[in-house]
Order: sequence, then structure tokens, then C-alpha cells
Amino acid sequence: MFNSFVSKFKSIFNGQNLSPSTPASSPSPVVETLTDTSTTPARHRVTYVPETSPSPTPAPVAPAPHSKTSKLIPPTPALAPAAPAPTPVNPALLLEAQRALENARRLESDAKVKEQEILARLTSVNEKEKYLIQKEKNLDHDRLEVQTKTAAIDDLYRKQLEKLEAISGIDIEKAKQLILSSTEKKMASWISRKISEAKDQLRQREDEVSKEILVDALRHGLTDYVAEYTVSTITIPDDKIKGKIIGREGRNIRAFEKATGVELELDEGNDIRISSFDSTRREIAKLTLEKLVKDGRIQPLRIETLVAQTKADMDKILVNEGRRISQEVGVFNLPLDLLKTIGKFKYRFSYGQNLAKHTIEASKIATALAYELKADVTTVRLGTLLHDIGKVIADQEGTHIDVGIDFLRQFHIPQKVLDCVAEHHQDKEFSSVESVIVYLGDASSGARPGARYEVHEEYLKRMTNIEEVAKSYPGVLSVAAYQAGREVMVIVDPGLVSDSEAEVLSHNIADKLEEEAKWAGQIRVTCIRELRVSSTVVPSKINNNAVKP
Repeated sequence: MFNSFVSKFKSIFNGQNLSPSTPASSPSPVVETLTDTSTTPARHRVTYVPETSPSPTPAPVAPAPHSKTSKLIPPTPALAPAAPAPTPVNPALLLEAQRALENARRLESDAKVKEQEILARLTSVNEKEKYLIQKEKNLDHDRLEVQTKTAAIDDLYRKQLEKLEAISGIDIEKAKQLILSSTEKKMASWISRKISEAKDQLRQREDEVSKEILVDALRHGLTDYVAEYTVSTITIPDDKIKGKIIGREGRNIRAFEKATGVELELDEGNDIRISSFDSTRREIAKLTLEKLVKDGRIQPLRIETLVAQTKADMDKILVNEGRRISQEVGVFNLPLDLLKTIGKFKYRFSYGQNLAKHTIEASKIATALAYELKADVTTVRLGTLLHDIGKVIADQEGTHIDVGIDFLRQFHIPQKVLDCVAEHHQDKEFSSVESVIVYLGDASSGARPGARYEVHEEYLKRMTNIEEVAKSYPGVLSVAAYQAGREVMVIVDPGLVSDSEAEVLSHNIADKLEEEAKWAGQIRVTCIRELRVSSTVVPSKINNNAVKP
């Protein structure tokens, strides 16, 4: 292709640069550019033949007709035609042709370089292909050799096992058992030593760890729940409302106290105190008085109407209060009747401690303990929330534990929760860790200083009375009362009281305390009869033969 291109330019130059000394009579030579047809396509072969002007042939001169000298004058020979003038060469065209020729040479050089690179790459690819083929053959050979050796090793291993079994007379399983048993015997002492060390470490740190867990749990038991005990207080806007509450000659206040069953105390200032030992009555009176102050129409008939409405709305109030207490301890979606009963906690007190406040404290303490001990937190929360529910059920007989369990069975409460309720005073043996945690939460909330609002003298008098009642029976050596009088331990003389008599004595003491101790709650009497026998060795009776020198 390149040769044809060069030949084309050469032919152009040969056609345009004619020598001016070329004779006119000689014909122009035919210039052909020949290329190698074996490598150059037909469309790239160029053959150039420049055109030559034909020599003009002079016309013969005919003799003039009827001329006398036509035969005497020979014909004049024809003159040679003049040579054509040379074509001038355009310098710009020549420069452009030279540039094109240089570009063509550069392209040819680049093409040769690329061709050499391609040939080198093809050679490299062929060598790699040969290498990979050879490597694959080697791998196949190695794989076959490995399989052969593996089969030989397996066969050798099987033969060795057969020889060992034939020599020892036992099979593989028996050999494994023998090895394991011997290893266990060797490791038994080491394991025992490690267990003893672990127990010693636990004994050293058990008090410290227990204190940390309990302190952290008690810290979680803090609550901002405010309980009202025997007095409720409301604030009125001005003295004019106070005068309306009193009414003419005190008829309004008398009507209010008669309808609600509470006592109103109006002192100087804008505070009115509502006093009553019954928390439910006090709550109804408080809500009614707030409605009267807001309405402004205070008269006996209006007072009776609002008191009746408040009593009718008491169920809603109890449900809302029960829902608030349940949500405070993290329990949700309880039945409405159960929420209503839980709402009564707000108006129930045990030894001066508000039951709602006690339940929230105990639930938070028990929940924190459950998290620390990895126990079932849901069971602990529900068990602590419901452990004293029997105290607010007044229409059934029995201890608050039995009444509460019978009531909870109506709502299909899980058995694990019922066990927590039944065992929170240790009336039964603990059946689970959750029951122990519920007991600890209840005891921590009830026994903390300041939880029980009782007069100290009355407390001492009641405890002394319990011990005196138990000591009045013959055969009693000592008496100790615990847990604010809920538990009484009686130690009897084993020489005067037998086992059967000790059982009867515990029942008699419990009946006597039930008659004389006038307070709500359950008292458990434990009678202990312990027989101790000792003997003294006389020196004269010692066998001298048994003593080695």
C-alpha cells in the first residue's frame, strides 16, 4: 500500500517536471509505476500514462486547377510541430506532497513497531499456555499419586489396628473407655483442688458481693410516690370560698361531714384538712370538695349530689390509680378488674406504711436483684406487684396470702407468680429463685428504717405483750418475737414438753395471740424442742492397753 502511494507521488512528479530540452519530434515516454502485486491489493496499484499531443499532419496542397506550373513545383514537405510548453510546478502542492510522504513513512514505522509488539505478546501468550497445560498435567499426576498413597496409608492403618486388636484382645471402644477412665482418675484430685479454691474465693467475697448487690438494689428502690396517711389537704383560693364551705350556722360543713363520714378542719389560711382513718372515705371527700370549690355552688343538696357522683366514679378512679401503679413498676395490659383491685393499694396501710408505696419500692428492689442474679424479671415484677393483693380484699376470710391466691386464680395468673405470692412470708419452702427475690424485695421495703410509721412505745408494748402471752404457758424457756410481731420463736424444755405436746403448745399460743393481739396480719409461732445429751469420761475407766507409749 505504501509502495503504491509512493509510486503515485513519483508519477505525479515525473509528469509535471518535464525537461524543456526534450525534442518536440520525439514522442513522450509512457511512465508506469509498478508495484508488487503479491502484497498490494488491486485497488492500490496505480499505473500512470501521461497524455501526448498528436503531431499535426499538414494538409496536402493541391495544385491549382488549370495551372501551368502544377507539374513543375514539387510539394513542400510538412513542418514538424512545435514542442508543447512545460507546465509550471506549484510550490505549495509540492510542499504538501512532501509532508504527506513524511506522514506516510511515520505511519509505516509505527505500524511496524505495533506489529512487533503484537508478535511479542502472542509469543508470550503461547508460552504461558504451554506452561499452564504442562502444570495441569503435573497436578493431575500429583493428585493421582496422592490418592494412591492415601489408599495405601488407609490400608496400612487398618491392618495395624487389626494387629493391635489381635495382640491386646480388646476393641477400639474398650480402649477409649480405659483411656478416659484413667485420665479421669488422674484429673480427679486436680479438679477437686480447683473446686475447693473456687469455694474459698467465693466465701471470701460473698459478703462483699452480697452487700454490693443489695445496696445497688435498694438504691433502685427509691420512689417519688407520695402517700397520704390519715390527713389529706387541699388549698382554696380565698376566704370567700371558706365561708361558703361553712355555710350559714355551719349547715354546709355538717352536711359534708355527714355525707362523706370525714372531719373537716379549717384553720387560719387557705388550707383545709380532711381527717379520717378510712382512706377511701378521705379520697371521696377530697374529690368532692375539689368539685365544690371549682363549681362555687355549695349547699347541702349539691353536696349530697356530688358525693353520690364521686362514689359512682370511684371505680374509674381505682382503675386509673391501679394502672399508674402497674406502669410505675413496669407491668402492662392487666385486666380491668385486677387494675381496680390494685388501685385500692393507695388507700390501704400496713403498720402505717402505704401499700402502694410499699409495693412500688419492693418491686423496684426485687427487679434490680433479678437483673443481677439473672432470674426471670417478668415473674419477679408481677409477683412483687401482686404479693399483698389479699390485704385489700375484705369480703373473704383467711390470711391475705390465701385470699390473694384465690383471687388471682380468676385471672389465670401463671403458677410461678402464684408461688411467689404464696411464699413471700416463708409460709412455704421457696420453690424458685424468683420467690426468694420477691421475699427479699418485700422484706427490704418493709424493714427499712422509717418505712413503718408507728409510735415506738406502742410497738414495744405490743412486742412485750406477745412474748408475755407465750411465756405464760408451762414448759416455755424463752420467747423471741421477730418481724414486727409476725414471727414468734418459742423454746421449750424437752424434759417437760414432748414432741406431740410441743405441736399442741404452738397451736395454743397462736390461738391466745389471736384473741389478745388486736391488729391485722398473720402471726407464725414456731416451737423448738431441742434435746442435748452429754457424757463424761472418768480417768479410772480408761483402758491403759489402748494407750500407746
